[in-house]
Amino acid sequence: MDEQRIKEHLLISNPDFRRLHEEHQRHEARLAELAAKPFLNQDEIVQEKDLKKLKLALKDKMALMISASGKNI
Repeated sequence: MDEQRIKEHLLISNPDFRRLHEEHQRHEARLAELAAKPFLNQDEIVQEKDLKKLKLALKDKMALMISASGKNI
């Protein structure tokens, strides 16, 4: 099964994966809002860095779940 199909399966069947995905999407949306601003204040710069780190950590967790599910399917 390819990665996209595994991801779709996990979104439907695994509440933990779905929660991680939704959180990742929220961070991505906030980063897009920040990117649309012409200038960021100091708090927004820190927030942007933190969101990027959190988003990457979520992506890593989801990748591990996808990898583990691919072996089990």
